[in-house]
Amino acid sequence: MQISAVAKEINEWSGSVLICGILEGRIESQINSFKTIIKDSYLSQRFNDAKFEGQKSQKLSIELNEGKIKKIIFVGLGKAENLQVEDLRKAASIGTRQVLGYEKKLGISFPWDAFDPSSAASAVGEAVRLSSIKDLRFKSEPKESTSIEEVELIGLNVKATELAIAEINPICEGVKFARELVSAPPNFLTPYQMSKEAEKLASDYDLDLKILNKQECEDQGMGAYLAVAKGSDLDPKFIHLKYSSKTAKNKIVLIGKGLTFDSGGYNLKVGASQIEKMKYDMGGSASVLGAARSIAELKPSNIEVHFIVASCENMINGSALHPGDIVKASNGKTIEVNNTDAEGRLTLADALVYACKLEPNAIVDLATLTGACVIALGDEIAGLWTDDDKLSSQLTKAAAKAGEGIWRMPMQDSYKSGIKSSIADLQNTGPRPGGSITAALFLKEFVNSNIPWAHIDIAGTCWTEKDRGINPKGATGYGVRMLVNWIKDLSQKPN
Repeated sequence: MQISAVAKEINEWSGSVLICGILEGRIESQINSFKTIIKDSYLSQRFNDAKFEGQKSQKLSIELNEGKIKKIIFVGLGKAENLQVEDLRKAASIGTRQVLGYEKKLGISFPWDAFDPSSAASAVGEAVRLSSIKDLRFKSEPKESTSIEEVELIGLNVKATELAIAEINPICEGVKFARELVSAPPNFLTPYQMSKEAEKLASDYDLDLKILNKQECEDQGMGAYLAVAKGSDLDPKFIHLKYSSKTAKNKIVLIGKGLTFDSGGYNLKVGASQIEKMKYDMGGSASVLGAARSIAELKPSNIEVHFIVASCENMINGSALHPGDIVKASNGKTIEVNNTDAEGRLTLADALVYACKLEPNAIVDLATLTGACVIALGDEIAGLWTDDDKLSSQLTKAAAKAGEGIWRMPMQDSYKSGIKSSIADLQNTGPRPGGSITAALFLKEFVNSNIPWAHIDIAGTCWTEKDRGINPKGATGYGVRMLVNWIKDLSQKPN
């Protein structure tokens, strides 16, 4: 998809399908912009008949028989004094869904003056691109086309938006890649296949790659990770990708939980646990690999980024992890497994120890870790746990720029008592109250205290059962844009 800013008025634009944002309470003044395209009286009448007042998310489609422009989709933006970039993003998504399959060239006219041009261009361009994605890989019918090939942002400053627009497609390709990983069925996306996807990334974008097999993980003492993998006939794959610029001054590690399928083990998922959806338990790894895809193409300077995934399945066989087993992680800590369905934190434990050995400036992990986080924050907001205020601020800013919800949660030290074991150093779950907090506290036990670290629980945000425009029903690719924004910011402000 080609996206560009054009310094034109609406009446100078040469395309045939137009999306226009309308402010509530300012319809009459905005109608003047369309004088040469459509009669004032006709447009006013159509607005009146449809009771279109420019309220948020209102939409009205008008077909035209004369002139160059054949169709206009008006989308309400709400009141001018409350207008935010997120409103542009949502309006662009609403309008795009109305024209998919209609025309190859699309024009968008919004009240840009209220915003930084690059921020507005990024938000709207990403919204159109991501709203257009359809995953049809596993359908038997012929592949469909989104049909939108060209998008012009009418009246937006060309020079001020050049860099932001150039970054839209690389970032959105990362989100698309993450969505496809999450959407893929577990008989396709196995740990082995995930390692092959990493190999392709390394080959296509000149990334360094190391994949540890089962024996190599045993040699590193990864007893917690390997204990989870024992119940599967498929071998685990520990994936380590690296991007490095020539002048790397910051070293960052991104870790994604990589359970390609989670049955729950002997604590089998039943009822409301939705075992049939547990292909998305590798949502964290998808976000991390999606970010790798984007960062490798964007090539930020002054930074080295490591992408780590401890990939495996959590299944049941005669060798599987038992409730009550004690396993030893690679930092020597012993863990009593009181619930085999709390397996993600076991795989992350050894991944975190491995990451610390790289001596990075910061570590961030993403994981579909707890149902408790979904209960606390719902399906639009991820939970953020960190003791580092600077890291929290950076990630929150990066998520806000992406329009991805995130909320900092407490690291209540007194809750540590909930994960103490009488016969081992730790147990892998605590009491039900505060379950997402005790999960974060468990992970903290495997991170060096001198390394800034953040845990992001995306259990609610990596998948949606509702069509939200920019995030159609299914995999969302949550976290890719946040991570890329964060890495870009760090690359511009080296330590």
